[in-house]
Amino acid sequence: MDASGGQLILGLIVGVALLVFLVTKTKIHAFLSLIISASVIGLIAGMAPPSVANAITSGFGGTLGSIGIVIGFGVMLGRVMEVAGASERLAYSFVKMLGKKREEWAMALTGYVVSIPIFVDSAFVILTPLVKAISRKTGKSVLALGVSLAIGLVVTHSLVPPTPGPLGVAGIFNVSVGVMILWGLLFSAPLIIVGVLYAKWLGNRIYQLPDETGLDWVRPAQAQNFDEFVEQQEQKDLPSLLTSLSPILIPIVLIFANTVVTALELNEGIFGYLQFLGNPVIAVGIGLIFAIYALIPSLERSEALDRMEEGIKSAGIILLVTGAGGALGKVLRESGAGDYIAEAIVDLSIPLVILPFFVSSFVRLVQGSGTVAMITAASITAPILSGVDGVYMPLAAIGATTGSLLFSYFNDSFYWVVNRMLGIRDTKEQIITWSIPTTLSWAMALILIVVSSMFV
Repeated sequence: MDASGGQLILGLIVGVALLVFLVTKTKIHAFLSLIISASVIGLIAGMAPPSVANAITSGFGGTLGSIGIVIGFGVMLGRVMEVAGASERLAYSFVKMLGKKREEWAMALTGYVVSIPIFVDSAFVILTPLVKAISRKTGKSVLALGVSLAIGLVVTHSLVPPTPGPLGVAGIFNVSVGVMILWGLLFSAPLIIVGVLYAKWLGNRIYQLPDETGLDWVRPAQAQNFDEFVEQQEQKDLPSLLTSLSPILIPIVLIFANTVVTALELNEGIFGYLQFLGNPVIAVGIGLIFAIYALIPSLERSEALDRMEEGIKSAGIILLVTGAGGALGKVLRESGAGDYIAEAIVDLSIPLVILPFFVSSFVRLVQGSGTVAMITAASITAPILSGVDGVYMPLAAIGATTGSLLFSYFNDSFYWVVNRMLGIRDTKEQIITWSIPTTLSWAMALILIVVSSMFV
């Protein structure tokens, strides 16, 4: 290996090791850690100091320029849906639609849809009372229902834009948001099926129901009437199913239309307007406007603005981490490290498309946050894979997102949300309840990526 190559590799090794150390062992936030790591990689790789600073700022701005507005609109939309009770309406409707003895699948379907616009932690907190009510009144173990809901939430939260993590990954890999949504939805279904099958088994192993107060856990002599439960929920003052679903469907349909029109190279007349309306910024903005006037028409102007600003506050750190990930990727590209590594690994016998998957898995294990794991993996591997012919970048992007599902445990906030709200306090049972199903979905994703790489 020549000196130049050795210098590039050294910079990457030192920079990534420093990033992992800063995120896991110090008080320095992931945002600042990514910027520090990018600086170290650039300087060791031989870039001029002013060039490193310019690459960081241009990479940060370039990444957020494409997806920052969408993230802002997305979190505001999610908050409006929370306040209006739209997520509860979807859950009740799916339970009624699928019928008795299919409550686990109804919960998973609810998670599959609800977490596209709503942050996974808050969505689970909002829907846990519903899980407890169904468990208490149908006799299904709260773990079977709760884990089904949680796996549905976390999978689409990890794979489908406009959730900030996969949206950031799409931007870093330069993948169309519409294509990312399509692949995310396709991959999500089998991952969720695996999780639900495990949840049904878990419910038989740990049979636990909440009491009438929801504060303790019991095993009742008999279940209450399913139809009575559904009727009680339908009497609540909630928006209609169509109204609740429309803020999600409108942006997805518009973005898909834009993707199809662009792929067919139709850009004149009405097709030009379709491309405009299907731009992710415009599409999600239209969904937000619909939600404001259809879901919360009775709220005073000041209260509606307060609710949306609450969503924006929660998105701030996601924007910073995503932008910092873009800065790291820009430094890797401009330093030449990405091209050098691409040349070194192009002859390996493994599918290169799985490289983001394993980088994301490693980062997930050492620091816990799925969003940070996928953004970091995308930042490191996108510059490498962009220099390799034959790598299908949307599949590589899905690899970065699905790798973040590996073995959720103590350093993952959602691990504690799921276990605590379902009344699981024993450590062994906590791991069985949540660490195992996420790992099963992770393993299924690896199989799907390898198989898919043979056909694209």
